[in-house]
Amino acid sequence: MKVLTQKFNFPERDARSFLEVFDLETRERTVLRTFDHLIEAPNWTKDGKALIYNAGGRLYRYCLADGEISPIDTGYATACNNDHVLSPNGTKIAVSHMTAEDFQSRIYIVPICGGRPELITPIGPSYLHGWSPDGSTLAYCAERNGNYNVYSIPAHGGEETRLTFTEGGLDDGCEYSPDGTHIWFNSVRTGLMQIWRMNADGTEPTQMTFDGGGNAWFPHISPDGSHVVYLVYRKGDLKPHEHLPNLQVELRRMNYDGSGAETLCGLFGGQGTINVNSWCPCSKKFAFVRYEEKY
Repeated sequence: MKVLTQKFNFPERDARSFLEVFDLETRERTVLRTFDHLIEAPNWTKDGKALIYNAGGRLYRYCLADGEISPIDTGYATACNNDHVLSPNGTKIAVSHMTAEDFQSRIYIVPICGGRPELITPIGPSYLHGWSPDGSTLAYCAERNGNYNVYSIPAHGGEETRLTFTEGGLDDGCEYSPDGTHIWFNSVRTGLMQIWRMNADGTEPTQMTFDGGGNAWFPHISPDGSHVVYLVYRKGDLKPHEHLPNLQVELRRMNYDGSGAETLCGLFGGQGTINVNSWCPCSKKFAFVRYEEKY
């Protein structure tokens, strides 16, 4: 397999964005707001009152009660991408910010009310995806010596720990289960991108999806631990290690044990649609972004 030299990030693209919510009980989609610019990757706040998304390198808070939008002050971290995760208690947000010194992504933590960023991963590139439920540890995808694997690091900073050992491939999208026992991730180790699960210490990796017709990305576990929502690209639309924008994709759901996989909806999207966990605290709804190209 070809060794990757960079994780795919894309420049700001000209797109119309639709912030939507999917209700698992009614199977209905609701458009909350339409943006005439690119927004990405909503997080649902722990109190259930707002969604946080990134746009133009910054973070914004969308109030679900009145639709008011307010910026979140991230200090000098003004090149944030779509890898942002809320702390378990909802008081902080960790972001992946492209540093000006070498244009590589590193992970920082900022108070949710805004403030000065705290550098967590001095080595780049590092792309955040998960925060352990006890608040102690971050999980992320990182390139080290030409290989992209899953790593963890104390949330206050320190020494990183390599958890997967795929050579020349890509392990990405790592997220903790609500009880902290597992890390879910996506990997190309079997040829197509598929969803995997391992123990939080990296042992016992187990393949959870076996879709020969698609590439599965970004598993997100509901707060009650019962559902996993993920995104699927059609095989042939892109290379297995790519997560491109502006393609027809599907959002799928399966049970935590991998059973009962089903397609919830199809849409035009991909990169930016559901890169981070966007479940409502009630585990009955999740948010995502659909796109239209502007001509």
